[in-house]
Amino acid sequence: MKDFAGKIAVITGGGTGMGRELARQLVASGCNVALCDVSAEAMAETRSLCEAEKLPQGLRVTTHIADVSIEDQLQRFRDELADQQSTDKIHLLFNNAGIGGGGSLFTNSREQWERTFNICWGGVYLGVRTFLPLLMKADEGHIINTSSVNGFWASIGMGVSHTAYSAAKFAVKGFTEALINDLRLNAPHIKCSVVMPGHIGTSIVSNTRKVLIGSERLNPEEILQARQRLTGLGVDVAAMSDEDIQALALDRARSFRDDAPTTAAEAAKIILDGVKAGHWRILVGQDAEKLDALVRQAPERAYTEGFYQDLAKEVGWRLG
Repeated sequence: MKDFAGKIAVITGGGTGMGRELARQLVASGCNVALCDVSAEAMAETRSLCEAEKLPQGLRVTTHIADVSIEDQLQRFRDELADQQSTDKIHLLFNNAGIGGGGSLFTNSREQWERTFNICWGGVYLGVRTFLPLLMKADEGHIINTSSVNGFWASIGMGVSHTAYSAAKFAVKGFTEALINDLRLNAPHIKCSVVMPGHIGTSIVSNTRKVLIGSERLNPEEILQARQRLTGLGVDVAAMSDEDIQALALDRARSFRDDAPTTAAEAAKIILDGVKAGHWRILVGQDAEKLDALVRQAPERAYTEGFYQDLAKEVGWRLG
């Protein structure tokens, strides 16, 4: 798909981050966009930013409330899209929505673990199931599923468990790779890509807490866990108050967004360029490319202390 002008794109998780920037860049290229998110306020801001681009006459940007882990809500989104966009087909499906959380089978609740997995993996699966009939009716189509570098390396450091997110992102990667031949055999006019971002400047840390906990602030149990984790990393927490721990957590969320090596806008451009080039595998960020090379070179070392040290030196990540 060399040109997005006149096409119709669906973007899940369009309220912030990469979803928002994908919407803005697609609209700027003349593409109609339908966004879903769980936050009406965030979507309204995305829509306002899109409309500030001075939309060509007839171009449509629609917003829809939907939790991608709930099939009925995705189906309602699909039906609203068909009505508001006056169409029975779409050309682009960006299964972008995701959260973190549920890192440990031991210290996180089953509810948190499954909530993360059901959004990050279930949202992709249900997104394809829901919108495939509309893609089938288009003359050409492309499915873009967001995995992560944690879809080929299941860790963020030796001191932090990362099971739910990693398991989900591995599933997204495998599912998309399997789709390549499934589509070739049954719907050859539809292509697919798996996107594997490194550290991108988004609000995923704070958004995850809003979805899982309902607040950006740590609860008493999380403060205790944070103290234990910091102690394990060699930090003296004896003189730190609970508010000091809270401030560290909030600063981490801010730093993840503001100090990332790749901005959400840069990531969106890499993704859209990859789609235009027909790449089925889209690594986003130099850190993703370096990590991919390191894992491929020495997969047996991938979860050893030496690998973490090499990674921190090569990529520049502060690993947990």
